[in-house]
Amino acid sequence: MSRVDERGDEVRFDGRVVVVTGGGRGLGREYALLLAARGAQVVVNDVGTGTDGHGTSPAPARAVVEEIRAAGGQAHADGHDVASADGARALTATALERWGRLDALVNNAGISILRPLAELTDDECRRVLDTHAGGTLNMLRAVWPHMAAAGYGRIVNTCSDALFGDTGLSAYAAGKGAVLGLTTSAAAEGAAYGIKVNAVVPVAATRMSLEAVRDDERTTALLTDLFPARHVAPVVALLAHEGAPCTGRLLHAAGRRTARIFLGATEGVVWPEDPTPETVRAGFPRICATETFRTPGSVSESMGFSLARLGAGSAGPPALDLTTPAARE
Repeated sequence: MSRVDERGDEVRFDGRVVVVTGGGRGLGREYALLLAARGAQVVVNDVGTGTDGHGTSPAPARAVVEEIRAAGGQAHADGHDVASADGARALTATALERWGRLDALVNNAGISILRPLAELTDDECRRVLDTHAGGTLNMLRAVWPHMAAAGYGRIVNTCSDALFGDTGLSAYAAGKGAVLGLTTSAAAEGAAYGIKVNAVVPVAATRMSLEAVRDDERTTALLTDLFPARHVAPVVALLAHEGAPCTGRLLHAAGRRTARIFLGATEGVVWPEDPTPETVRAGFPRICATETFRTPGSVSESMGFSLARLGAGSAGPPALDLTTPAARE
C-alpha cells in the first residue's frame, strides 16, 4: 500500500492518541507498530494470555512498546483486562491520564476456543463471549463519553469469517456476531457525535489461526505465505484515521485483498393475502432470490422498505442493486 492516498495526503496520526487492545502480539502488534510509525501515541493493551484466555503476562505489551520507542515513537504498555467493565474503564483512564485525550480505539483483543457445540463447557462459552462481545461492549461504553464530548472518535472493531459459519465455531461466531451488531448500532448512534465505527474482518497468520490448523501443513504454509498480519494493518489504520471514508462497514482484509462484507436483504415476496406455511413454501425460491437486494443502513431504513412494499409508507432512496457492474464501481 502506498504511503500516500489518492488525494496526495499521507495518512498520519500526529497528535492523536490510539488505544489498541490485544496489541502485544499478532495483528494487534502490527496495528500498534504502524500507527506509531505514522505519528500516533499508542497505548498498547494486552493481558498476555494464551489463545484460550488462560494465564497473564505483561511481557508482550512491554515488548511492543520497547520496539516502538526504539524506532522513535511514543507508546505506553497497559495490562488491564477489557473483558471486565472496570478493566475497560481503567484502560481508558490510562490513556487520558497519560496523554490527555483519546482519539481512536482498535478493539482487537480476542481468544479462540474451537470445539463442537455439544463439547463446549460453560466456562469456555463465558470466556469467549466475555472477551469478544463483552470486551468490545465494555470498551465502547468506556470511551464513548469522552469521544462524544470531544465531538470526534474513530473505533475499529474486529469481526471474523466465522460469521459465515463452520463446524466448531459456535461460541466464537456468537461473539463475533455480537461485534457485528455493536458495530452497526454504534455507528448509527455515533453519527451525531462525529464518531465513526467500523470493523475489520482479518485473515492472517497469527497464533490463533496457526494453532487452529497446526496439523495441516499445506494450510499452515498458505496462511504464512499469503496472509501476513502486516497486510491487515493498513486497512485498520485508514479506518482509525480522521479521513475514514465510511462508518458501520465491515472490511475484509485477507492478504493483499481488501473487500467489503455486508448484510443484504432480498426483494422478497408480498403475499396477496394472509400467508400460510404452504404459500411460503411455494414462494421460497423467490424469497431467497438474490438477483436484486438491498443493504439497509439502519433499522428504520429496513422497516421503511417493508412498509413501502406493503403500501403503508415510503421506502426512502431507491434500492441499490450491487449485482450490476456500475453499482460495484
